[in-house]
Amino acid sequence: MSNFINQVINGLHVGSIYALIALGYTMVYGIVRLINFAHGDIIMVGAYALLVLVTMLGLPMWLSAILGVFVCMAFGVTIERVAYRPLRQRNAPRISALITAIGVSFLLENSFQLIFTANYRPFPSIFPTTPLQLGSIKLAMGTIVTIVVVLALMVLLTLLVQTTRTGKAMRAVSEDTDAAKLMGVNVNTTISITFAVGSALAAVGSLLYCAAYPRVDPLMGSLLGIKAFTAAVLGGIGIMPGAMIGGFLMGVAESLTKGYLSTELADAVVFGILILILLVKPSGLMGRVQREKV
Repeated sequence: MSNFINQVINGLHVGSIYALIALGYTMVYGIVRLINFAHGDIIMVGAYALLVLVTMLGLPMWLSAILGVFVCMAFGVTIERVAYRPLRQRNAPRISALITAIGVSFLLENSFQLIFTANYRPFPSIFPTTPLQLGSIKLAMGTIVTIVVVLALMVLLTLLVQTTRTGKAMRAVSEDTDAAKLMGVNVNTTISITFAVGSALAAVGSLLYCAAYPRVDPLMGSLLGIKAFTAAVLGGIGIMPGAMIGGFLMGVAESLTKGYLSTELADAVVFGILILILLVKPSGLMGRVQREKV
């Protein structure tokens, strides 16, 4: 039983990171109906920003984390402004924006390979390595901090969307862009803020991920981004509580598979669960079927 509890705790640890990153996917999709496949590479940008600030410039970790958030926000807003906004303003088909997102992802990955090479770089330790022992259950400090930080950010994000003027603008643009314009909402600014918030979440996710897996490389955001996107789809793309639940479920399923079956089967089991859920409920666990007139 203690082994099972430890595996579940480990799953909640990595699942909370998936959930945090999935929120960035689901926010962008909920507003502009775009799958931003470059979002996973924003995590990589945040990891390298932290690495440069801490190891090369010698800044303290707390200050580097704050600056890393702003670096990721700048990247996210710039990508939206340069790559996605012109397509949206010209009423380009969604497939064009999707292909552009994939292109931006490749651009970031190859650019960082040219700058930093393709080799792994070690990431400095953040949390104490001695776990907290509760009977037969071991709780690493990184696990506790990660889960607490992610839950706090989820609450703050929910308050932002539900109670603030900016959040109301986001919901208005999500419901009906044209009506939001008529009501005086600046759609472009609202979308830029959405990308900035999603990129900030990715920056925090990169810090927590590097704390758990202390190495950085230009392709680290690829599989991590796909898993986070899978979590968003599993819970219901465009629905924030769904992204959270999907992330936690994916993390626990992955951890249990590694602990009781095989580490090589972990990804296969996770994506297999996604396929099964989509066969039974294509809109995701918390999604609702939307009917369209044709």
